[in-house]
Amino acid sequence: MATLELEKSPRLEKTINVLALIIPVVVAILLGVRQKLDLGSWTTLLPHLSGIINSLTTLTLLLGLYFIRQRNIAAHRTMMLTSFALGSLFLVSYVLYHISNESTPFGGTGTIRLVYYFLLISHILLSISVVYFVLKALYYALTNQIARHRSVVRWAYPIWLYVSSTGVIVYLMIRPYYNH
Repeated sequence: MATLELEKSPRLEKTINVLALIIPVVVAILLGVRQKLDLGSWTTLLPHLSGIINSLTTLTLLLGLYFIRQRNIAAHRTMMLTSFALGSLFLVSYVLYHISNESTPFGGTGTIRLVYYFLLISHILLSISVVYFVLKALYYALTNQIARHRSVVRWAYPIWLYVSSTGVIVYLMIRPYYNH
């Protein structure tokens, strides 16, 4: 089976740096638009799809760790590329939902409200930073710069796992308050 590999390229590295800045900025701008687009009622299902996507991402990240510890590089690569694809799909789903629907307010009170907002805020802040690390880790892996890949993954993996798993927890906590 052929594997995806890239040539080392300073130009591609610069593109990754730019994308790591542009993606969060564009998402923030899109989310800040007050006028919602009418994309249809199907968009009300997107938070549930996002919850599933985040669950699958968490699972594939854990499997990726398992496989690399077993020195099964092919399976590790498959799981990590799957995680990347799922993360990309999540981002599209998330943006589509938020440009077409009002945000759902969390209805919990007391301590659970504090827990929810702590998880949500840490999830959002870390999701912004993880874009850079994941893109770099992917680039280094695909250009066979394994030492650099490992160095970046020390940061990327725990942050990415936290972001995907807290995404599931936040979804489960707010799910009862969706009107759909």
